[in-house]
Amino acid sequence: MMKESMVETEVTYPLERDGKFVLIEQVPARVCSETGEQFFYPKTVEQIHNIINERTAPKKTIETPVYEFV
Repeated sequence: MMKESMVETEVTYPLERDGKFVLIEQVPARVCSETGEQFFYPKTVEQIHNIINERTAPKKTIETPVYEFV
């Protein structure tokens, strides 16, 4: 039996909205040290939605290369 070990940490949360990719940094999460799977509290998810829906100017903008899986 595998014992799960959850670690409280901050992660970068990637998502796609209206065909554009957005990164939200410093998102609190519980991460399984065995699998790397991330878990978010409902209040955190609600705050992520609020950040995206407010459409305020981002802290910074980065350029992202795009590859095609052939």
